[in-house]
Amino acid sequence: MDEELLFHREGDTGVIVFNRPLQRNALTFEMYESLAGICNTIIDKSLGIKSLIITGSGDKAFAAGTDISRFRDFSSAEDALGYERTIDRVLGVLESVPVPTIAAIRGACTGGGAAIAACCDIRVASDDIKFGFPIARTLGNCLSVGNLSRLVELLGAARTREILLTSRLIKIDEALAINLVNESVSDPLARAHELCELMRGHAPLTIAASKEGLRRLRQAAANVEGDDLIVKCYTSGDFREGMDAFLAKRKPNWKGC
Repeated sequence: MDEELLFHREGDTGVIVFNRPLQRNALTFEMYESLAGICNTIIDKSLGIKSLIITGSGDKAFAAGTDISRFRDFSSAEDALGYERTIDRVLGVLESVPVPTIAAIRGACTGGGAAIAACCDIRVASDDIKFGFPIARTLGNCLSVGNLSRLVELLGAARTREILLTSRLIKIDEALAINLVNESVSDPLARAHELCELMRGHAPLTIAASKEGLRRLRQAAANVEGDDLIVKCYTSGDFREGMDAFLAKRKPNWKGC
């Protein structure tokens, strides 16, 4: 297993840990693939897992998006489409896990990290959570239609539109008020284990059927073409400027092209 993504089991509960605390658990492409691999193993029932917890190492972040340096070599439409299709595939596998999934969140939960948390069935968080997709002020890329549909299902269209356009981050009081976070606790990981124990004795076919039915409803609503939007953003000069500015820790100079 990739040391940057750890997996262990505690009884019949699986625990995935994003393990790059010095980088606020920013996700590499290999970490996304490791996540999908573990979820596929749970789906085919070879592990005997009855619940899954996803969390981040340290107390600063769940996961602060995709590692920006991984975008440096992007130069074509296929680079952009390939990346977004990979993310959609990985998140689709996570959504398809037939057992309860719980995100135990501390600190930053942004970009790809926020997308992963949004796919989990339950989110428990500490009071320092910062959730969102600040790409309009950082990178200048965009979300796929599939990811937009996941956010609309979770937050509603109006709030999804507002947080994407303002690029602000949602904090704990608002997260609780809008049911983005189910509970605020001092120890999200311990609470996640308690919830797994609570659901351990529930009917597994009912859980699996409920999850799959909701997944199908969400997927049907997202059957919209959006490749042109991805290509337009990821192949733009603004995207390159966003990466350069982010890595140089300066404010980007957007040109709109």
